[in-house]
Amino acid sequence: MDTAGRLLRLLSLLQSRRDWSGPDLADRLGVTVRTVRRDVERLRALGYPVSASVGVTGGYRLGAGATLPPLLLDDEEAVAVAVGLHGAAGGAVAGIGEAALRALGKLGQVLPSRLRHRLDTLAHAVVAVPPRPGPAVDPGTLTAVSAAIRAAETLRFDYVDHHGRDSRRAVQPHRLVLRGRRWYLVGWDVERDDWRTFRADRIRVRVPNGPRFGHREPPDGDVTAYLNRSLDRDVWAYRPVLRVHAPAARIVGRVDGTVTPIDDRTCRLELCTESFDLVVLVICLLDADVTVESPPELAHHLHRLAPRLAAA
Repeated sequence: MDTAGRLLRLLSLLQSRRDWSGPDLADRLGVTVRTVRRDVERLRALGYPVSASVGVTGGYRLGAGATLPPLLLDDEEAVAVAVGLHGAAGGAVAGIGEAALRALGKLGQVLPSRLRHRLDTLAHAVVAVPPRPGPAVDPGTLTAVSAAIRAAETLRFDYVDHHGRDSRRAVQPHRLVLRGRRWYLVGWDVERDDWRTFRADRIRVRVPNGPRFGHREPPDGDVTAYLNRSLDRDVWAYRPVLRVHAPAARIVGRVDGTVTPIDDRTCRLELCTESFDLVVLVICLLDADVTVESPPELAHHLHRLAPRLAAA
């Protein structure tokens, strides 16, 4: 392997792991430890901040800095980044789509022709379904929340719930979770002394952060399981309950809801939604008689729609 190729290989190794010993690098590159030292000096001369330490646990580490040249990506990594940028162009973070397209354009300019051909082939073969419109979260909010999670500092913010009510919260943030096109914060609400879930697009962070805290074990043993459960309980504006005059086996899997058998010919369907109009669609899809058990507002909504549907 020539010197240039060896330097690229060395840089790739340093990027793949935090710490490397000289003998480990020498073994991977098939050279002596002395050659590794010389190659490290060459990387430093090119602007890569490679630090070295001595002793039993000594070795090399690639640092981060404002003058760090572009990362080295192999073919598969470059394609993966490009595909990810394609997906991010329709993401749920405000402004991220434009930034992703700019980054994708820059990446395309430096990719070798063989990789550009692979990406062009993918672009022509794949048709993306436009994402459903939804609230976009400010990237500054995600950054502030992430920093509080890493520093284990209590997050102070104003929050607007799904009923439009304002509140001021003090939360020990645990994790940010992306579910569908929405970002959620899962954390321990200090005043309510319990776990809570918050829509990130409804958070307005206040500064400075509150006191530091010790991280707790996630609820349900898994933060995503807790999020799914809490969304059904807390986040949705409406939780209608329908009595469906059909066997439960006929309804299970046809709609996204909880189906509970009442008897051999009847079951109860519990839904979570932000709009009664979506419940109307579900009722039409069920192809069975339905009785609204709750809330009364849903029954009134159906009565108002009945003349319009009959006229249509």
